[in-house]
Amino acid sequence: MEHPAYSLAGLCAIGGFMGYSRKGSVPSLVAGTAFTILYGTAGYLLKQNADWGLEIALGSSSVLLLAGISRSISSGFKKPVPLLLLGLGALSSAYYLKKYDQFYPLFS
Repeated sequence: MEHPAYSLAGLCAIGGFMGYSRKGSVPSLVAGTAFTILYGTAGYLLKQNADWGLEIALGSSSVLLLAGISRSISSGFKKPVPLLLLGLGALSSAYYLKKYDQFYPLFS
């Protein structure tokens, strides 16, 4: 369960660095670093079977989804980066919501 969190940490690090290096976007660098730390922490906690790992991963994924929705709407669903954020946020939110439901039944 920690592998998706580590993968998302790596993707957020790459995305934040690319946004900064290509466009000089400090917000991209800050957000990429913040999400990298959050997903890395979640992955570590999930690997250790410690408390809060699943919640941090689900929360980070939800924020990523909201950011993707916001940026996609403002760009008219035409730019690839907001659509990538939207897709990653949706997939990771669905995955971690399903895992959360398996451990703490919400929908049954």
